[in-house]
Amino acid sequence: MSNKILDEYIKKIRYFSEKIPAGKISFMEVCGTHTMAISRSGIRDILPEKINLISGPGCPVCVTSQGDIDRMIDIAGRSDVIITTFGDMIRVPGSNRKSLEKKKADGADIRIVYSPVQAVDIAEKNPEKKVIFLAVGFETTVPAIAGAVLEAEEKKINNFTLYPANKVIAPAMKALVTDRQIGVKGFICPGHVSVITGSKIYEFLAGEYGIPCVIAGFEPVDILISIYKLLLQLYEKRSEVEIEYSPWVKPEGNGKARDITYKIFKSCHARWRGLGTIEDSGLTLKEEFSHRDATNLFGSEMPDVPEPAGCRCGEVIKGLIRPCECELFRHVCTPVNPVGPCMVSTEGSCSVYYKYSEE
Repeated sequence: MSNKILDEYIKKIRYFSEKIPAGKISFMEVCGTHTMAISRSGIRDILPEKINLISGPGCPVCVTSQGDIDRMIDIAGRSDVIITTFGDMIRVPGSNRKSLEKKKADGADIRIVYSPVQAVDIAEKNPEKKVIFLAVGFETTVPAIAGAVLEAEEKKINNFTLYPANKVIAPAMKALVTDRQIGVKGFICPGHVSVITGSKIYEFLAGEYGIPCVIAGFEPVDILISIYKLLLQLYEKRSEVEIEYSPWVKPEGNGKARDITYKIFKSCHARWRGLGTIEDSGLTLKEEFSHRDATNLFGSEMPDVPEPAGCRCGEVIKGLIRPCECELFRHVCTPVNPVGPCMVSTEGSCSVYYKYSEE
């Protein structure tokens, strides 16, 4: 898309931002890919000062509770276990500064996989071990995890289990709009998640809370168009769910992906870093698949563990502070020596700020 079109939307954004009488106008994105796209393209630098873009809980590794992280690290120390995980999880520090990476260096069998089905294959080749896949992610990753469970069932691979820590985004968004500290005026809704869920899951935000929502693509122009659409809704005193990321997102979403998800999983309360326990915001295995739940094998109780000393990752996730407002940022906490998960994941706000911001 030409610079002329980009300039056109920047002018529209400036025009409507001045027409809205409010002071700061805070829009939040809840997608790690949007977090990266906004910082990498320098969008904040070209927006009017009045518009405040906040990065919310869009990084699944970052929102995983400290208790879950500690439990995963503890289980990894068992000699009869093989832990399988996506790459970002391996470096997340526990409350005792241990991590899966350090456990691996100490001799634990921890393997990075690129698909849950790889974990099933590892289980099939190592029948004497309990193979646990750390199921972390939002709605985008869950259908593949459900497919891996079905494959293990069909092949009768009984030593394959999950540590279920998947989250769903809409209940977290509700928690954010009801927190008056944050003051969100509109959401830039996630693109990839919405391909699965559809746009209808956000309608309660517009209908019950009067919060405009726009589902955005990932190019700079997509994000600028979405900001413009949010401003226009505020100016016209309406609140709707609009789809900018079309034709990939439909109101009804991907029915097949949702069907396989809820064939295996059911909703549950879940603990989020920074947000606490949120009703129906997690996914756990249904009763008929509970033998695949690793927490049943090793005990399901998780302590409510505080953040590492000095780490303000929870406040960053809620959008209460920017990463540069944490005293540890760039000094003690770096990508090489992360204190919290927001500096570990490539989608984490602290990691993104470290790479792209001069603050």
